[in-house]
Amino acid sequence: MRDQSRLPTSPDFWRSPLRGTWFTSVLGLVLLVGITVLFVTGLVSYAAYNPNLSRVNDMTPDKGVLGFYLFDWPSGPVWLYRFTQGLHVTLGVTLIPVLLAKLWSVVPKLFTLPPARSVTHALERISLLLLVGGGLFEFTTGVLNVQLDYVFPGSFYPLHFYGAWVFFAAFLAHAALKTPAALRAVRHRVRDESELAAPRPDAPTVSRRGALGLVGGGSLLLFLTTVGQSLGGPFRRTALLAPHGTADPGGGPNGFQINKTAAYAGITAVDTHEDNWRLVVTGRTGTVRLSRAQLLQLPLHSASLPIACVEGWSTADQWWRGVRLRDLAALVGYDGDPPDVLVESLQSHGAFRRAALRANQVADGRSLLALYVNGEELSPDHGHPARIIVPAAPGVLNTKWVARLTFGDL
Repeated sequence: MRDQSRLPTSPDFWRSPLRGTWFTSVLGLVLLVGITVLFVTGLVSYAAYNPNLSRVNDMTPDKGVLGFYLFDWPSGPVWLYRFTQGLHVTLGVTLIPVLLAKLWSVVPKLFTLPPARSVTHALERISLLLLVGGGLFEFTTGVLNVQLDYVFPGSFYPLHFYGAWVFFAAFLAHAALKTPAALRAVRHRVRDESELAAPRPDAPTVSRRGALGLVGGGSLLLFLTTVGQSLGGPFRRTALLAPHGTADPGGGPNGFQINKTAAYAGITAVDTHEDNWRLVVTGRTGTVRLSRAQLLQLPLHSASLPIACVEGWSTADQWWRGVRLRDLAALVGYDGDPPDVLVESLQSHGAFRRAALRANQVADGRSLLALYVNGEELSPDHGHPARIIVPAAPGVLNTKWVARLTFGDL
């Protein structure tokens, strides 16, 4: 007969002396705090898109009751989205070694036989599958999105959104059952409960504290090589794990991060030539068409604002100059409080070629139809002849190559 100790279903197959209740509990408590912060900042990121404002902003149109928490996203402070999404992405990457170590510490339980001793035990095992599978799915899709590798089927937004709810529901159930025991294990330094510890462990080569130090060192390394992309400016050079396959922005006033180039979006010099391009503004009193020269005759205003994106990267504050959105609303009959606006790009395909902005964003004096950045005309890759720049909004709502503004209730 085959030696049963060579099968993962045998307790003797697992020989590491590191596994134990104390080790697993420490990792579990770190994840309890970290994943809770990830879930909250993920929901905040979704709210920042103002999905209830217009279906063009809603990447998960069938969310139903899962959108119960949504609120009107504010336009300040200007660093709000840079902070919340930077925290979400940086923390998610930093927790990867902790998640993998936690899964390693409990992997023998996944092979325990019989797979279901009772209905209650079967339900517990199913919840663990949702927990482990959901966790791996969320972290994997998140990392792929940060790296701009869209190899998963379908849109990232609904996959990550619905996956987060499934994972966090299983996570809450697991935390409710295990947190009291984990706290007792850490408080009383429980190390050798047979449920997790190997019955016949090999000789140790590193202590459990040393193993935790290795996990913490891995997390620290990932933190240091990721956080720079959220800080922007010179710190971006330290973000070794940031995506580097995007276009080189070059130097000069337009020399900051580009994700989508004009060539990728299908924007040609003919489309943006001053003889062809007109901004169409529609509102209560009708429609006006403005050339770039006519826009330059309107009062111009400046604002120092960053661009922050869902992938976690941010630019440093750039100095933008252009026409205030609320002044454009006034041209078509909104002299008082301006309404919402639908922004449409010259881009003919792809996500977020149209985006809606709330009235509070339009009314903010720092919200501009930008014509210049850092004292120079916008480059084609940064949205020439005109782009939107709004404080605290996700980068994709700062539409480039603007062709039309439609003011009104959306």
